[in-house]
Amino acid sequence: MNLTGLFPSPTMSLYMARLFVFRTFALLGALVLVLTSLDLLTESAAILAHPGNGNGEILRYVTLRVPQIMQTFLPYSVLGGAIFTLAQLNQNSEIIALKSGGLSAHQVLAPLMLSGLVVAGLSFLFNDRIVSRATATLEQWKKVEYAPLPVDRGDRANVWVQAGGNLINVQQIKGKGDAAQLYDITVYERNKGSLASILTAKHGARAGTAWKVDGAKRFDVASATLAPVGDTVIGQGVRPDQFTLAHVDPDSSSFAELRAAIDELKAAGRPTKALEGSLWHKLSGPLSAFLMPLLGAVSAFGLARSGKLFVRVVIGMALGFLYFVADNFALAMGNLGAYPPFLAAWAPFLLFLMIGEAVLLRTEE
Repeated sequence: MNLTGLFPSPTMSLYMARLFVFRTFALLGALVLVLTSLDLLTESAAILAHPGNGNGEILRYVTLRVPQIMQTFLPYSVLGGAIFTLAQLNQNSEIIALKSGGLSAHQVLAPLMLSGLVVAGLSFLFNDRIVSRATATLEQWKKVEYAPLPVDRGDRANVWVQAGGNLINVQQIKGKGDAAQLYDITVYERNKGSLASILTAKHGARAGTAWKVDGAKRFDVASATLAPVGDTVIGQGVRPDQFTLAHVDPDSSSFAELRAAIDELKAAGRPTKALEGSLWHKLSGPLSAFLMPLLGAVSAFGLARSGKLFVRVVIGMALGFLYFVADNFALAMGNLGAYPPFLAAWAPFLLFLMIGEAVLLRTEE
């Protein structure tokens, strides 16, 4: 035992951690290879449909898509790596040898759980620094149907706002607050729920509590005529933040960016519960790598020669997949406002932590 008494010997701890990490990333690599190939079968036609696109664009798509696949399937790979490692140790009677040396079940699992904690930290950094940027770029690229992307200067694009029963679409917004400038504006003016006319303008700016647009034209639906309107006012009561903060994608934002966006939305009096749940999940999601060895521990204990090792492996997989189902369900309830943000993000983790402990204690008995 080492000085802390929480782990097996350093040699055994390193051996178990190496088996676990190798199997985890080997399984992740296989999943990424297969799923990327399947994804390319559906997307390559759309990428090559744009004139001028070729192998370079296909490769660029792969570099943007692979981080998303890795983020999604890393927890599954950790679960599989833990189960395969523990099942092998059980099959080779190495678990029995460890327990015969006076180690508890928690001490046997300690190297794997510590490795899972390290993987969770790396996963958070990878998601925050790489996946969020790749997701933002890929989403923008898809919106332009894989055409060359314009230079990103932090402007917002293709924003929809409802005002007094009318719908306002702005193709580009520059600036923030009262200095915000609107470009390529379309206002769908409705009367009792039916479309009455369509007003278009090239430019608009803040004017009091509304927006003044220049050189507008109005198409009347009933008469099918287009008439110049000149300078006019639209969007009475529409605040600047409704344009500049109309859409915040938590998957495309880093932890710091999402937290800053939530603060801005709160200051503007906008609802933020769903985004707060996503913010907390940026922490609880990667931490599932710490939980997986505990859920897969059922495959480690019990005599392999009893013929029930396969059943134990299936139970471990079932516990892991139930966690992912509960996690997605809780997030969905949080987005609907049925669960508080903290509960939506952390309840599945804490629940299955207790379930894993209960199963481990029951199995050890």
